[in-house]
Amino acid sequence: MPAVEIRPPDSVLMVLGRLWAAGHAGYVVGGSLRDVLLGREPADWDMATDARPERLVELFPGAVYENRFGTVAVREGGAVHELTTFRSDHEYADFRRPHRIEFGDRIELDLARRDFTINAMAWGADADGADATVSEAGAVDRMPEPVLVDPHGGLLDIQTRTLRAVGDPRARFEEDALRMVRAVRLAATLDLSVETGTLAAIRAKAGLVAHLSGERLSAELDKLLGAEWPSVGLRLMAVTDILGVLSPELAAQRGIPQNKIPGDDLWDHTVRTVDAVPVDRPVVRLAALLHDIGKPATMSDGHFRNHDAVGAELTAQLLGRLRTPRAVAERVVHLVRHHMFTYDPSWGDAGVRRFIRRIGRDALESLFTLRAADNIGSGQPPDAHDIGELRRRVREQLEADVVLDRADLAVDGDDLITELDLAPGPTLGRILDELLERAIADPAINDRPTLLLLAQSMLTEDR
Repeated sequence: MPAVEIRPPDSVLMVLGRLWAAGHAGYVVGGSLRDVLLGREPADWDMATDARPERLVELFPGAVYENRFGTVAVREGGAVHELTTFRSDHEYADFRRPHRIEFGDRIELDLARRDFTINAMAWGADADGADATVSEAGAVDRMPEPVLVDPHGGLLDIQTRTLRAVGDPRARFEEDALRMVRAVRLAATLDLSVETGTLAAIRAKAGLVAHLSGERLSAELDKLLGAEWPSVGLRLMAVTDILGVLSPELAAQRGIPQNKIPGDDLWDHTVRTVDAVPVDRPVVRLAALLHDIGKPATMSDGHFRNHDAVGAELTAQLLGRLRTPRAVAERVVHLVRHHMFTYDPSWGDAGVRRFIRRIGRDALESLFTLRAADNIGSGQPPDAHDIGELRRRVREQLEADVVLDRADLAVDGDDLITELDLAPGPTLGRILDELLERAIADPAINDRPTLLLLAQSMLTEDR
């Protein structure tokens, strides 16, 4: 047994106890066991058993048979846990899901189908019912002595922080191409080194990633970007050619000189920028990954003219392929389009207000965070180029009672329609925009009578 004590929550022990008392095997498996042995707090506790799904529905009132892969959701002790029947998988013709499964009776066969050794361990027991009893309240009164089942050396790999495929790595990745993307994500999030044979197999089979859905790739990318140091996984994606399948535009950054940090190319700059974004800013981290995606396509004579605009278009296309939620995609595209903003200390307050209007209040903090990370990724202080001063001046304007968008005007479209007999249409919109520009330049005019007089004079000029 490992030195780390394995102590599942009471609700998990209650589920296992019911299985044992009914004469079935019950084991904690997968990521929860791995995380405990790594000293991490598990996000959930998955379990496996020899009981068939129909039997589980009988044993656990209210249980739901979720899918054809033998997974049943059970509620116990106020928590919901997933129970999966031992199985073997067959015929992975689409490089993602088995076309046929076969339920089994031994935990060892179930572990043999799993992806990596650190995920191919189990903690629990086989039972015939004699060694376990469950009270009417659901508590486990007696239970068999749980054991760690580790047929593939997962515990040793955890101790050496090694990520190794179960069995033949090429076969594992041909079965499920997502395992290769998961490998680089686990290496980054769990601080693991990928074993040599496993890494070589990823390089050899990286092209299979093209068969994966955008949603699957997006979910793994999101998790990778949530690592403390995403660069670990991003660099692995590059050297294994997964990056080229995910985004040829990002892969093209490798080898392009950046002239910012000696020895770094454009890809180095990108991953340094991603690392520099705080871990609790996932949208900005995604924008950091894509902020210079337009540079390879715009490189000419050592310059990258309009790479921000081109990058915004390429970002929209990539996030569309990844099926990224619309609100996230729109914000990331907006940040990429505007990440090259400039500031001149000679700006007046009206210039700062126009900057706020162009970027949008909701996006300002994200854009400043991206620029700070971009500066760090370029070997500069985060507030280089007077960004600290601009942030201060923007904050002052936001705290003041000034006009920054149409909603701040003392009149709206309905007022102009009622008071000036205007009709909805382009003329109304043009007048509102002009009133906004004048109020941004001089907030003192933002009162209802003054704005109505200005609007009336604009109408007179048009006639």
